[in-house]
This record gives sequence, C-alpha cells and structure tokens, in this order.
Amino acid sequence: MGMPVVHFEIIGADPQRLRTYYGELFDWQFDVGDAAAEAVSAPGAYGFVHPHDGGIPGGVGGGAGYPHRTLFYVGVPDVEAALRQAERLGGTRVSGPHPNRDETLVVGFFTDPEGHLVGLAAAGQPR
Repeated sequence: MGMPVVHFEIIGADPQRLRTYYGELFDWQFDVGDAAAEAVSAPGAYGFVHPHDGGIPGGVGGGAGYPHRTLFYVGVPDVEAALRQAERLGGTRVSGPHPNRDETLVVGFFTDPEGHLVGLAAAGQPR
C-alpha cells in the first residue's frame, strides 16, 4: 500500500453521547481534549482512542454546528501538495491546511469525484 490510513474520526453534534455509545459498543476508552484543529471539533470535546492490538488511532468529537461525518485520514508528506493533487485529479478541496496550535500536525480535507470526504494528515514543523 502507498500512503497509509493513519487516523479515523466520528464527528457529531453530541460528542459525549457518541463517546458513551462507542465506548459501550466497542469497549473504547477515550482521552478527552482538543482536536488537531478547531475545524475538526469544538475545543475540549474530542476524545482520542488509542489502539491496543494493531488498530489505528481515532477520535470521537464535534459539537454544535459541526457536520456529522465518519472520516478517515491518510498520512501524507505535505497536506497542501496532496490537496492540490486531489484537485488536479477531479476532487474538491473542502478546507486546509490547518495546523494544530503548536504546529506539530497539519490536517486538510477534500472530497473525491463522487463527494466522499477524506482527511489528510502530515507532521508539521514545531514552533
């Protein structure tokens, strides 16, 4: 496989309710804090899921006004370059690049030619 899926997200209007649901359904434990960027989730409303047996990390978050979605992120060397390539191939940039507060992570979003939302993630340059 080329560039790997590195993270998944479930975003909705009531992140606490979603974390309770998925926690009970799949026995997930959450570390609640801030998402990589406010474009992803309300501050303090993002619950990180850390894999224990070979899974990928993820998160459940959102809040009022955040669009409901289930999403995966692909790890890329450069979010801006990947967004430009997605557009060149017929996709549409949704937003980004969005660095986190300390600029150690950058995310972006695009839709493929059929409208599926996809996330991109890259290591940033810390301040």
